[in-house]
Amino acid sequence: MATPVFLTIDTELMWRHHAADLPEATVVARSLEPAGVGVRWQLQRLAAHGLKACFFVDPMPVRLYGRDAIAPVVEAIVAAGQEVQLHLHPNWVGAAVGDRGRAHGRFELIDLSLGEQQALLSEARDLLVDCGAEPPVAFRAGSYSANDATIDALAALGFAYDSSHNGSEHPWPSAIGLGADQIAPVAHRGLTEVPVTTIMTPGSGRRHFQICALSAGEMRAALIHAAAEHHAAVTIVSHGFELANRSGTRANRIHVARFEALCRMLAARADVLPTVHFRDRPALRLGQNDRPLPASMLRTRWRQAEQLWSNMIEERAA
Repeated sequence: MATPVFLTIDTELMWRHHAADLPEATVVARSLEPAGVGVRWQLQRLAAHGLKACFFVDPMPVRLYGRDAIAPVVEAIVAAGQEVQLHLHPNWVGAAVGDRGRAHGRFELIDLSLGEQQALLSEARDLLVDCGAEPPVAFRAGSYSANDATIDALAALGFAYDSSHNGSEHPWPSAIGLGADQIAPVAHRGLTEVPVTTIMTPGSGRRHFQICALSAGEMRAALIHAAAEHHAAVTIVSHGFELANRSGTRANRIHVARFEALCRMLAARADVLPTVHFRDRPALRLGQNDRPLPASMLRTRWRQAEQLWSNMIEERAA
């Protein structure tokens, strides 16, 4: 019994570059194509390994920088045969070029009312389609900041999936009314919620399955666990900018190595862990009681050592 894998890449302009008042071209380049390991490089590596990925794209910076800031990356994703779905950071509302980030909307979507969320989601959907995407059927909130009002708004707009629930960020800002250990897809308020996969850490903590958050060993263990336990799905997160340092000026070799390792793992296990697109409406076993990978002190200590090197060496600006 195969376990479908949603390999998702949140794709957005980085607020820190806007707030630093960098030129528009630099904001776009360091957010979407930083240091030669951005979206287009990732598309090439996905193609080389025969993998499907979902790029959750935030179109809201179009309000500030215009269509050409986002449309080229949407077109590149579509041309590569991958899917584009909707992502949204509401703080771009009201932003202005040159104000160093002083003007902005709410940073958390959950701080908006149901009506405000629905209006913003509707606008974002239309902007995304105008940038060249097919009408989206799936959504992930920026910073995983979604609540049941978000789900109701998405349902009213005809979405089929949400993938904002993240137990490691629950109950704030990931505030959907599901338990922190919910990792299996589940029917929720008229949508299918596809939670981000988490693993357990020592002391009853949780860590989500994100390339900059887990070591290659932890990712491998989580995938083996999911396949062995016949999980209903695995949902993995990355970002278009995540394989570079925070400045977007050089590649983070640890994150690049993790991405490459993950691609190899998924390609080698494609029979039991096939990557899928939301747009294909894959058959999902809803409501299973899937449990996260149990904690391992050894795996945690190895990752902490990697993270220390990453933070001290790889994240330094070139």
